[in-house]
Amino acid sequence: MGNMACRIFCKMRKNPGSLPALPSCFSNSPAFITARYAHPSPSGLLSMDRWTGVLKVSLGPNHRGPFFKVAASLLLSHSKALIVPSVNAIFFNGDRVEGTGDPVIERLSDSRNIAELLVSKLGSSANAWVVDASTFNGPFAVYKEFIPSVNSRGEPKRYDPNGFPASSSVVTILSKCVEEVKSLISCSVTKQIPTDVHFPASTSPTRPKTIILGFSKGGTVVNQLVTELAYLNTEPARDLMSSEKPSSRLSQEMQDCLCPVSEGGLLFSISEFHYVDAGLNCAGAYLTDRTAIRKIVEHLLLYDASISFTLHGTPRQWCDRHRPWICKEKDILRRLLEDEARRCEGKLKPISKKRNSSRRSNCFAQSARYLLQRPLESSSF
Repeated sequence: MGNMACRIFCKMRKNPGSLPALPSCFSNSPAFITARYAHPSPSGLLSMDRWTGVLKVSLGPNHRGPFFKVAASLLLSHSKALIVPSVNAIFFNGDRVEGTGDPVIERLSDSRNIAELLVSKLGSSANAWVVDASTFNGPFAVYKEFIPSVNSRGEPKRYDPNGFPASSSVVTILSKCVEEVKSLISCSVTKQIPTDVHFPASTSPTRPKTIILGFSKGGTVVNQLVTELAYLNTEPARDLMSSEKPSSRLSQEMQDCLCPVSEGGLLFSISEFHYVDAGLNCAGAYLTDRTAIRKIVEHLLLYDASISFTLHGTPRQWCDRHRPWICKEKDILRRLLEDEARRCEGKLKPISKKRNSSRRSNCFAQSARYLLQRPLESSSF
């Protein structure tokens, strides 16, 4: 059974060029709530260090649980100040799969490894965040703070934008992580002005984009964020989606310009959605709400913005005869995007590719190898 991949690329304007790859200079020693520093080679285009570690943060005040485990790989200046990235890649993990004996699966069971992998794929000017669910029922990830309708196994009954729970949770998690990292690297945590961060000398201080990725059950968070983007009030969108230098108002809108600090700031900064082998044991793996997709396209047309939807898949999910709804939902979402492409007179470009392979392997290993081997750039699989 061959590996399959389908990409839907929705584009309103030309994307920036690919970023330089991160040198292979990370150590493999374990770290928990601590820092590791990577030093690019002298020939590198960006003279930066990195902070890489794992944090535990909660949504509630006074460090009250439940806690989210977040792995992060963040840009640092040589003075150990956080640097504004070109993009924040936020990856939502799925159910726990450990103790398999497969080295590929074991490697991707460590969220810190995923963070480093994302940086290697997206370029050395990216920040990467890998979020695990706060609650696990056995192996099942339960993103109850992001999707209030989920059952005890983390399966959603519906995707409801009311209250914007996913975007508000992401904003809180990132904000608390930034403060924690600043504290750990002995930077000020009280000043909330752009002097606490450095901009790369070769770049202008523009607001970073956001890439959202959901692996397996993490795809449910992607669906929820897509729904919230569709139903967000578009009044502030023109300022939030501008590519100009942040004004004083927008500086207040950002956590030191490193990441968004409001639901609108997050949602309108998203440039890419990635479904990475999404799947559930019930309906809801892919969004099939035509109204939501249409509303997003209207936002893009109104504000001359760009966004992409990328569907990555393997036979583990797309060819499972015992869960036929996964492939059906994927096809529905693909058709919805293709329909909107026609409605937008070619400004939305659907691309579908199939990759054949004779390899037969453990189903989770298929997903893990796909994540390791396939690039995430918008130009190709």
